[in-house]
Amino acid sequence: MDDKLKAIEQEFQQAISNADSLDTIENIRIRFLGRKEGLVTNIFKQLGTVSPEQKPLYGQKINHLKDLVTQEIDNKAKQIEGQIAKGVSQKASKGFDITLPAFKQTIAKAHPLTLVRDEICSLFIEMGFNIVEGPEIETEYYNFEALNIPLEHPSRESFDTFYLDKKHLLRSHTSPVQIRYMENNQPPIQIVVPGKVYRPDATDATHSFMFHQLEGLLIDKNITLAHLKGVLSVFAKKLFGPKTKTRFRPHFFPFTEPSAEMDVSCIICGGKGCRVCKYNGWIEILGSGMVHPKVLKAGNIDSKKYSGFAFGMGIERIAMLKYGIDDIRLFYENDLRFVKQFS
Repeated sequence: MDDKLKAIEQEFQQAISNADSLDTIENIRIRFLGRKEGLVTNIFKQLGTVSPEQKPLYGQKINHLKDLVTQEIDNKAKQIEGQIAKGVSQKASKGFDITLPAFKQTIAKAHPLTLVRDEICSLFIEMGFNIVEGPEIETEYYNFEALNIPLEHPSRESFDTFYLDKKHLLRSHTSPVQIRYMENNQPPIQIVVPGKVYRPDATDATHSFMFHQLEGLLIDKNITLAHLKGVLSVFAKKLFGPKTKTRFRPHFFPFTEPSAEMDVSCIICGGKGCRVCKYNGWIEILGSGMVHPKVLKAGNIDSKKYSGFAFGMGIERIAMLKYGIDDIRLFYENDLRFVKQFS
């Protein structure tokens, strides 16, 4: 037993004399005083092998060794802490070198889609519209049937999207919010609905399976196509500039009748013709039309008393035109170099 105690003390003295950091001190403490495998701790367990007459003597010797190890560890730790504090104090007394370059602070930038969405929304707010949002997970009824797109309708094929179960899917347009809002609000109604939509499109330079839309709806008494053209023409001039021209071409949408697509004079060439507008001077930016009577009925609104118009546009398409971006995938690649170009 005496030899073991002497060997432990010698090993400890060598270890503590070479210690030069607080981490090393902690490792020494664990090695000698650890509860499970500490050398001093384990020697206590060996008292059972000593004769009853010698137990008090060796108990005192082990306690003495334990106290010695504990005291030496504390003293060494205080010594190292003092050296650290002294070094920090000396370093601080030298002051700061004002010639050193400062750390560059990164300032957050709004995403270009956020900028365009907010700008579009603010323009419609100026014209008296309210901002409304709705769920991205929709029922088949709100996404299709209430919008005059029954199961057998041929246009439904291009809108069919990602189903979560038999009745729920990721919405393929923001139009379902029209129905939800009409169910709980009577005319006059004047809202725009921004949000994400999902369609099974193959990703390329101009298409993505997820993109952003902004839907508009206005319902009141005696609303005509002239009101639709007036509102959207004012919007285009405010967004793209006062010289912007607009034109409306007949089109088909199940939820509006009559329906039209709206073009603006090319903002790149001013309508003279270029590669962007395919040399015809016009660029299509949105779809629109008078709200179909069946859609009004689905929203619990009397189509004989009220009429209205709706429109929808892709925010990515507007942003690409506004900023001259030629690939929609740039919006989703998380490249800070791209985002930092916009303020």
